[in-house]
Amino acid sequence: MPREFGSGDMEGRGERRGGRGLNPNYFLPKPVKVGDEVEVTIDATASKGDGLAKKDGFVIFVKDAKQGETVRVRITDVRARFAVGELIGSASSSQPAPEAPSEDTPQ
Repeated sequence: MPREFGSGDMEGRGERRGGRGLNPNYFLPKPVKVGDEVEVTIDATASKGDGLAKKDGFVIFVKDAKQGETVRVRITDVRARFAVGELIGSASSSQPAPEAPSEDTPQ
């Protein structure tokens, strides 16, 4: 039997997708903005190897950071649910993070 239009096509739509609505925190102001320098502790390692930290519950991914480190990070990108930062130094000192040796440098 053909389905009739208007017979509840949109009804229950949220339930089919798991009943998830928008997270109210999605629209709140973010605790960081591009260019900010923040000190964070790396809580975990993300699936692609980046360090994962949180600032006021907001996730920040930091490339080349290891779990347990407390580091200074410069925010390079802010999205709706996370930010991306670059490692600029260790929190215990004001020294910049050491750079990886280049291929041209003799060892």
